[in-house]
Amino acid sequence: MKNRKPLVIVSTVLAAALALPAFAQSAQSGAAAQQGGGGGGQTWASVDTDSDGSISKQEAQVNAGLSQIFDAADGNADGKLTPDEYKAFVAKQQDGANSAAPQQQN
Repeated sequence: MKNRKPLVIVSTVLAAALALPAFAQSAQSGAAAQQGGGGGGQTWASVDTDSDGSISKQEAQVNAGLSQIFDAADGNADGKLTPDEYKAFVAKQQDGANSAAPQQQN
């Protein structure tokens, strides 16, 4: 039991990750995201206001969930969040949530 992460921390990180729009998916779609193709929510392109392909800490302020996890997701701590850094962060959070979830017994 002493190796288990506190459930509160895991829940908080997971909630922040799930609160984010599907940036990873919109980042992959490239041109479609640049054109703002209708899904209603924010896309990577709509947050990346200077269109440099990455999101700065200042740009992230328009999304509360993204601004909360920005420093943790910015893998190389350069103040720019790339689509690859974001996807790696989300994957890590999902893996952590899956391993923290109690195993169901049949």
